Amino acid sequence: MPTVRELRATHHIHTKKRLGQSFLEDNHAIQKIVSLAGPLQDQTIVEIGAGLGNMTEELAKQAGRVIALEIDLRLLDVLRKRFSSKNRVEVLDQDVLKYDFSQADRDKKITVVGNIPYYLSSPLLFRLVSYRRYISSCILTFQKEFAERITAHAGTRQYGIPSVIVAKYMDVSCELVIPPEAFYPRPEVSSCVVRMTVKKTADDPHEKLFERVVRGAFAHRRKNLLNNLIYMGFSKDLLDAVFFKSRIDSDRRAQTLTLEEFANLTHTLAEATQQSP
Repeated sequence: MPTVRELRATHHIHTKKRLGQSFLEDNHAIQKIVSLAGPLQDQTIVEIGAGLGNMTEELAKQAGRVIALEIDLRLLDVLRKRFSSKNRVEVLDQDVLKYDFSQADRDKKITVVGNIPYYLSSPLLFRLVSYRRYISSCILTFQKEFAERITAHAGTRQYGIPSVIVAKYMDVSCELVIPPEAFYPRPEVSSCVVRMTVKKTADDPHEKLFERVVRGAFAHRRKNLLNNLIYMGFSKDLLDAVFFKSRIDSDRRAQTLTLEEFANLTHTLAEATQQSP
């Protein structure tokens, strides 16, 4: 398999900083990511930002089908030439934030794999959560700082909106730390491969309220829960009753609440306001 540097030289590819391009060139790391996504037989893999195609090639050796998403026209040309004879690989000129993951496989759930640039991390994460009904798992490489926010627990500095919302719907773990020298061009920070496995739970009738409460509770990290929820538009009298019934101290801050406490708070608030699903 040609190296990243060989491919860049052959096709005269210069990375675009605005797209956060940094290609993983460590074959051991690529193999580890593929193994984390497996077993892949008969699976449909959606690869985000296929780049020069080295990860794509390894995925295609095992997966039933690989849908390679890319928005850089120069890289699309490389990918189409490289995989023109491989029926298992479909290369799409597609912005991932506009891609409909529900259409990737009409018969079974998909696996999502990708090396995610920092600017795309947060919006992509929440988009994947919104499409979780069509996804079995995600194996995504994020900057280590962002990965720590996703996997953080209550009471830590990194704990916040992504930690809570992702944990509600997915089991999350950091599986592999990749040093900067494994990429070309070399980034300034380490990366972490995060595995997110979608939980097999019933739909929450108050899903929208849950996300609203979480986002509102963290809106001002130094303010307590009562003040943040009042800022959302709920009355103090209503909230006093909700906090009393849910047995949560209204003077606490959002970063101290566990996932279960956020769920309890949302359920109690939904009952108090008689919100329908």
